[in-house]
Amino acid sequence: MVESAQHDLIERAWAALPADYRIPDRAPTLDEARAWCRRLAESHYENFHVASWFLPARLRPHFHAIYAYCRVSDDLGDEVGNPEQSLALLDLWGEELDACYRGQARHPVFVALAETIRLCDIPKEPFADLLVAFRQDQTVTRFATMGDVLGYCRYSANPVGRIVLYACGYRDEERFRLSDQTCSALQLANFWQDVRVDYAKGRIYFPREDMDRFGVPESDIASNRCSPEFRELMHYEVDYARRMFHAGLPLIGKVDRELAVDLDLFSRGGLEILRAIERRRYDVLSARPAISKPRKAALLLRALTGRLFSRSSDSRSAA
Repeated sequence: MVESAQHDLIERAWAALPADYRIPDRAPTLDEARAWCRRLAESHYENFHVASWFLPARLRPHFHAIYAYCRVSDDLGDEVGNPEQSLALLDLWGEELDACYRGQARHPVFVALAETIRLCDIPKEPFADLLVAFRQDQTVTRFATMGDVLGYCRYSANPVGRIVLYACGYRDEERFRLSDQTCSALQLANFWQDVRVDYAKGRIYFPREDMDRFGVPESDIASNRCSPEFRELMHYEVDYARRMFHAGLPLIGKVDRELAVDLDLFSRGGLEILRAIERRRYDVLSARPAISKPRKAALLLRALTGRLFSRSSDSRSAA
């Protein structure tokens, strides 16, 4: 009876997601799995597709697999619309992660990821940590302090940066520390950009202690009221995130050129989100701040120019 009820719960949860997210009866070949991950990565996230231009060809399948794992995991937590069903799917996904590390992968994501894990020697912890965050999303919707918010980022964002570093051959604590700064800053920038979106999902990521300090009641967010107090709160949170971005920027100079371009794009893009919030005088309630296409193009050009200049300098040095 219990097993039947659990089966029905999971079936209802799968019904809310794309059909090919389901775990198949037959494991695909590695080529089929990599093609599945590539399609997901390139069709769901334009910035990933742009960034992948700069990656060495040998790394692209690994980044496709990593992105696919993160994307599907996020969707299991955020797109089902029922916390109980999401938790059931996330538990099932965690079991598949365990099976992947035992050499028993079935889902295309895990078949592709198993090869990435083997070749890049990536431990299970950062993949498992992401699932901690997605499970937390089902039950935790408010945060008392910034320490609590950053504790959430430790699971929701920082593991991604660490996985990327592992995939590129880096595994030292100094780079991990800088990556954590950048990833947490990106998470905060996204929170401050999406205050309305998150509230519609029942979540507020502003620390309660900060809201109280600036005199911002939850009702202001609920009614989209951008009061002077709310603007001061946003100003404070934007400055906090910017300091974290700048603390992480030295990582760009501590990795190879190809990865440095990606890091530059994402770091500068996050800083540009903060500038977009400032341009709206911290009003993120009447409309979502966005980066214009010309600004995106300028960021891409800047990153590309930096890469070409670096290559040119290396060539002159070699001569």
